[in-house]
Amino acid sequence: MKDFEEVSEPYTLSEAIKEAQRCLHCKAPGCKKGCPISNDIPDWISELAKGNFGNAMNIIHNRSNLPAVCGRVCGHERQCEGNCALGKKGDPVHIGKLERFIADFDAEAGWRHESIPEKNRGKVAVIGSGPAGLTIAGDLSRQGFYVEIFEMEPEAGGVLMFGIPQYRLPKEVVNREIKKIENLGVKINLNTTIGKDFTIDDLFNQGFDAIFMGTGTGVPKRLAIPGINHKGVRQGIRFLRRVGLYENGYISRKEVVIREGDKVAVIGCGNTAMDAARTSLRMGASEVTVIYHRDIEKMAALRAEYDDAVNEGVKFLWNSSVVNIEGRDDNEFKLKSITVNTPDGEIVMPMDNVILAVGSVPASRIVSTTDGIDVDEKGYVLTRDNPYGMTTRKGVFAGGDVSGNQATVVHAMQNAKAVAESIAKYVDAVKLMEII
Repeated sequence: MKDFEEVSEPYTLSEAIKEAQRCLHCKAPGCKKGCPISNDIPDWISELAKGNFGNAMNIIHNRSNLPAVCGRVCGHERQCEGNCALGKKGDPVHIGKLERFIADFDAEAGWRHESIPEKNRGKVAVIGSGPAGLTIAGDLSRQGFYVEIFEMEPEAGGVLMFGIPQYRLPKEVVNREIKKIENLGVKINLNTTIGKDFTIDDLFNQGFDAIFMGTGTGVPKRLAIPGINHKGVRQGIRFLRRVGLYENGYISRKEVVIREGDKVAVIGCGNTAMDAARTSLRMGASEVTVIYHRDIEKMAALRAEYDDAVNEGVKFLWNSSVVNIEGRDDNEFKLKSITVNTPDGEIVMPMDNVILAVGSVPASRIVSTTDGIDVDEKGYVLTRDNPYGMTTRKGVFAGGDVSGNQATVVHAMQNAKAVAESIAKYVDAVKLMEII
């Protein structure tokens, strides 16, 4: 059984300086264009190369609320590093590891870079504390808004805390980033479910000027496969959430279905599939096979995540699909086998568990308890372009996965930053109209 210790090794001080000195500081930096939040990468790398760590952190903070997270889980190979000029020779600057180094070094030093602004521009409620919610909270708090976050889980962080495994993103790193947001004056309410404990109308009645929905997508998509409803079939996002709850001491080991020696199949080939496969091994599975209906060139997962999975022993079946799932008569929570259609014909594989990692859609808890918020046929919240991110309910905004902007952590942050600007303008306009 593999442990959950962080896999990626950090840079030492001398390694970080040496790597930073490789940056060409291009006049038209492709790395910045490749970053969804337009991080001023050459500028902070230049400061790092000179040993000016505080300056480097200040530059990063201008664009990012979560540098220690982004340095670990961003798709660097497709974004900043994928557009680095040195990458043409096959060895781009390792921007992600440098960002991680700066964020970790800064946290260990305990420096404070920002003064807390007076909260006099308005009140904003943020539902959900994932990447989008934390970005909204951080950006608006820095601009003088009083912000409260409402989170249904016992800890803040959303997918960062309960969806990305510990070996990729240690929970103490997430907690550290959240603490920085709190230090800006943001209040976080845990174990609070909007749509159950409070409604959108309740929040407005509490005096909030605007509300942001960053609730993600908690309802998994289903596949039309015979036997798919068997209890031995688990959803990827829910499996990872339960492992996260177990790792944080909220549930017992027996509530995580994978047992020592189990054979596990994962359907799908995105990063969630890679996380589910590698986590299954860490929970004691003897064999894990990822089954994907396309080839390796079409997979959504990052190549680095795939390589790590292969190195850990995960097997892959390409251009293949599960056509039948058969349960066991003696155990309602275990499977007997699956039938897979492969390029070489159908094969029957003994299997104890199947994990589905084929995407998800939003829950309807908030929409069903609130008048005026429209959704599309799949349940994604409809938003406007002007004001950007506002739903069909005045004063209610949405962003990230819940509004159909499903992608990576940094893409959720990119979307949220644009919505934060819109919320600020909206609240300012409302306040101005109250004066006139």
